[in-house]
Amino acid sequence: MIEARNLSKAYADLHRGQFVALDGLSFTAKPGEVYGLLGPNGAGKTTALRILSTVLQPTGGTAIINGFDVVTQPSQVRAHIGFMSANTAVYDRMTAWEMVEYFGKLYGIDDERLRDRMEHLFDRLQMQEIRDLLGAKMSTGMKQKVSIARAIVHDPPVLIFDEATNGLDVLVARSLLEAVAELRDQGKCIIFSTHIMREAERLCNRVAIVHHGRLLAEGPIDELREKHAQHDLEDLFFDLIRANERRLAGAPAAN
Repeated sequence: MIEARNLSKAYADLHRGQFVALDGLSFTAKPGEVYGLLGPNGAGKTTALRILSTVLQPTGGTAIINGFDVVTQPSQVRAHIGFMSANTAVYDRMTAWEMVEYFGKLYGIDDERLRDRMEHLFDRLQMQEIRDLLGAKMSTGMKQKVSIARAIVHDPPVLIFDEATNGLDVLVARSLLEAVAELRDQGKCIIFSTHIMREAERLCNRVAIVHHGRLLAEGPIDELREKHAQHDLEDLFFDLIRANERRLAGAPAAN
């Protein structure tokens, strides 16, 4: 599971002074669920996920993944997570099989177990036809399959998807969402950041709406709809964002 408590991240900015990317963000994600991190560009979603994946260190707060602290036990955390984003690169001069194998070896999987695991993944993700295809010759959809396979080759209990469908066509995005749903049904704990409300509605058990690094609302989608008297998730999202922008600007809240 994932437990984040009062996560904050601040940067020094020569022009603006201190810039706060995360401001006391707290949430818990459990096994067997997809926890949606929703927010516009610049909301702090990627900063939070980079902290969870040990790429960044928080300025304050704590994050525990599967019992390990992201700051004091980063190696153990990395062994228990898989990470994928829209910007995950695929090496042009390696085949699909070579790329997934390379990451499996980085995780210390022995040769026989790695081969069995890869055969299973290549069958399940329908990748056998591209196993010998170089990255430079892959379509976007093929690259996404390779990215998923290398993120889960070590069978981690926690998976982090950061705007993973950005730039994908409808068919490829749908295939990725189906893969995420299957992983959820296998009992994985999944964090899925997006600004596409339809994806959240289809996939997420619970969501957190984040703006300017702060948590505006959190919970199951149906409960949020009832609490805020707004049936449409996208309208609920925009209402919360607009209200927070007015608060930050010092304007009175709308009735």
